[in-house]
Amino acid sequence: MKMPVFFLSCILLTASFAQMKAPEGSIVKVADREVYVHTPNYDKAKIPPYTLESPLKFVDGRPVTRETWNARREEILGIFAREMYGQPPPQPEAVVTELVDEKVTVAGFAIRRQYRMWFKADKSGPCISWIVWLPRHAKGPVPVISFLNYRGNHELVPDPDIPVTTAWLMKWGGKIGILDHRARADFRGKQQNPNEDFVFPLGTILSRGYAVMSACYAEVSPDVDTEFEPRAYTGVFALWGPRDPSRTDDITSLGAWGWALSRGLDLAERIPEIDAKRAVVTGFSRLGKAALIAAARDTRFAVCVPNQTGGGGAPLAKRDYGENVSTENRMFVHWYCRAYAKYAKDPHLTMPFDQHLLLATIAPRALLIEGYDNPWFDTEGEFLAVQAASPVWELLTGRGMPAVSWPDDYDTSAIGPRLGYVRRGEGHGISAADWTWMMDFADRNLK
Repeated sequence: MKMPVFFLSCILLTASFAQMKAPEGSIVKVADREVYVHTPNYDKAKIPPYTLESPLKFVDGRPVTRETWNARREEILGIFAREMYGQPPPQPEAVVTELVDEKVTVAGFAIRRQYRMWFKADKSGPCISWIVWLPRHAKGPVPVISFLNYRGNHELVPDPDIPVTTAWLMKWGGKIGILDHRARADFRGKQQNPNEDFVFPLGTILSRGYAVMSACYAEVSPDVDTEFEPRAYTGVFALWGPRDPSRTDDITSLGAWGWALSRGLDLAERIPEIDAKRAVVTGFSRLGKAALIAAARDTRFAVCVPNQTGGGGAPLAKRDYGENVSTENRMFVHWYCRAYAKYAKDPHLTMPFDQHLLLATIAPRALLIEGYDNPWFDTEGEFLAVQAASPVWELLTGRGMPAVSWPDDYDTSAIGPRLGYVRRGEGHGISAADWTWMMDFADRNLK
């Protein structure tokens, strides 16, 4: 059986760290928090009984109506800001964009543009490089798909005019495009290889009538090796001043990546060929989490399709299956605020929220959860989260997720008009199948 690269990197290599070897029930100190050690459960018979809070009841028990849904949505977002993802980053002082270059590409079917983006009027401080492809023969403004990439814009296509990112990158090994924490030029266009676990079918996306834009997440906030280091809070964190060690809800890397996706949408609104009101946000694994957070916090995203998010994204935490609150706080401390660690021991008893509430904040906009059939990612927990969020779409749009049981791999019966779920096997990444499901779903909601 093929073991996906990202799964190996995040799970097997992490086992070497002392905090991951700590015995069940012990308490370990990781960066700014103490975390109860709870090893992952892979036995469905050991899933504890749990209760999910209704998305259609306020915390004080009042029922939610169509007229009061926005207030409940804000209440839910406040819970996640205080207890899990940290407070949303503030709006930037400015969003200054500069067109770096433009050319006709993709055998004449596209216009490719590269932009630089700053967040201060004087162009000082952090800068992000965005790449945009536009269907060249479109008759008017087109919808856009936006995502962050892992190893640099140069890996998306074999274009020598796209610079190799100079950002500091998490060291997952030279075989996947990173050497000494730097991107490799010889991996240019790697995501055009159909045998890779994650691919970027640019020609197909353009032929379906979509513009597409991306930036490297490491230019936003460097992800770090699984043992925490302060480098994680650099990049755009420089805009927000020193971190307050007394806070339990400070800004996190996931929040920063989600914030960057919103800044990409700011750019899309300035490009005449793009209809930014028809924006799709996506990403896979940790960047699927970021896409989910971006859409939850920014209602300008019309469609959200997070792919293979893993724990801390779409799956229910209270199920305690696969990745759990304890491993999230020990392995990826910079992704979550310090308050989240207090739920590591017994989330099914102590958490006053779960991920179905986050999914619900996207209603009545369109949401498709794409799962990965690997126990660590608990894709059945994702299905159950979508199912538990569905009453909000039913209230606001009249239709939620189809009333089906957990579907098999590649079965699309759980994809409804505005809310859906689908899963697959094979490798951990975003595949051609995932892109197809995404665009089919977006077509129904945007066209």
